[in-house]
Amino acid sequence: MRPDATTDEIQSVLDRLHAANLEGHLSSGEERTVIGAVGRVVDPEIRTAIGTMTGVDSVVPISRPYKLTGREFKPRDTVIEVGGVRIGDGNFVVMAGPCSIENEEHMVETARAVRDAGGHILRGGAFKPRTSPYAFRGLGEEGLRHLATARDETGLPVITEVMAVADVDIVARYADILQIGARNMQNYNLLDEVGLVRRPVMLKRGLSGTIEEWLLAAEYIMAKGNHEVILCERGIRTFETTTRNTLDLAAIALVKGLSHLPIISDPSHGTGLWKLVEPMARASLAVGADGLMVEVHPNPDQALSDGAQSLTFANFHGLMEALRPVGETLGRPVAPPPAELTPVAGD
Repeated sequence: MRPDATTDEIQSVLDRLHAANLEGHLSSGEERTVIGAVGRVVDPEIRTAIGTMTGVDSVVPISRPYKLTGREFKPRDTVIEVGGVRIGDGNFVVMAGPCSIENEEHMVETARAVRDAGGHILRGGAFKPRTSPYAFRGLGEEGLRHLATARDETGLPVITEVMAVADVDIVARYADILQIGARNMQNYNLLDEVGLVRRPVMLKRGLSGTIEEWLLAAEYIMAKGNHEVILCERGIRTFETTTRNTLDLAAIALVKGLSHLPIISDPSHGTGLWKLVEPMARASLAVGADGLMVEVHPNPDQALSDGAQSLTFANFHGLMEALRPVGETLGRPVAPPPAELTPVAGD
C-alpha cells in the first residue's frame, strides 16, 4: 500500500481479496502496510484489479512457495515479546532448563540456576516424545503445574512442547510459548491448531526436513492467523553417528536471509554431547542466531532423559560467561534478563 493509504483503503483491498476467495494478511511497518494475498490461485485479472485500487502502490507476485514467512512479504525482522523478553530484536536470548520435568523441587532449583546465570526463558518438557515407548514420557499436566510454579518463583517466562491437538488448550493455559518438536514439524493438524491460539509458537526443524519444508510448516501456523512464530534449528539426521545430529549452522545464516522470523539454535540436540554445547553455541551466535535453547539439569548423570547433552549449573554459568564477550564483539549482546514477569499464560 502507499505510505499515505487510509484505513478505509486498506479495508477495501481486504474486502476485494475476500470476495475473490483469497485471505489478506497485514504486515504493518513504520512507513507502510503490506497486504499478503494468500490462496490456491491468484487470478491475473484479480491482480490487475487490485493494482488499480485507491491506496495501492504496487502488486508484486511472491515467487517462493512460502508467502507469509518470507521477506518478500515482510522485509523487516519480526520481534516477539513475551514476559519482558524480546526475541529477534538484535540481542541474544537464552532458553534453558531440563529436557523433562521430573518433580517440583528439581524444576524450581533449575529455574533459579537459569535465572541467576542470566538466562531469559525457562524450558521444560511435560509431554515427551520418546523413541522407545518404555522410556520416561513426561508428567503431563502435573509437569505443567511444576513449570508454572517455577515461573512464579523466578519470574522467567516458560516454554514447553505440545504434542497433540487435544493438548493445545491445556498447554496454552500454563505456557508462555508453545513448542512444536522436530517429530511434529509436519503434523499439519497440530500446526493448524496452534495457529489459532494467542501464544508465540517455536517450531523446531524436523530430523530430515529441508529448509523449504520447514518454512512451509511455519506457513501453516501463520496462515491460521498466528504470526508470532519462532524457528529453531536443532540438528538434522545425517550419516554421522559420533554426534547425535548434525547442527546445520549454514541453515541459520540462510534462513536469516529468507525469512523475517527469529531463529533459535539448539546445540544440545544438535550435538548430543554436553562438551560441544558451548563451542556450537558461540558459533550459532556468530552466524546470526537470535538465541539458544540448551538443556540444563542439576545432576545430568541421573537425568530421566538426555543426560549426556545436559549442562550442569556450573557449566551453564560458564556458557553464559563465554557468550557475553562474543556478543559484544559482534554487536549482538546477550540480552539482560527480564526484570520481572509480565503475566501471559492463563489470560
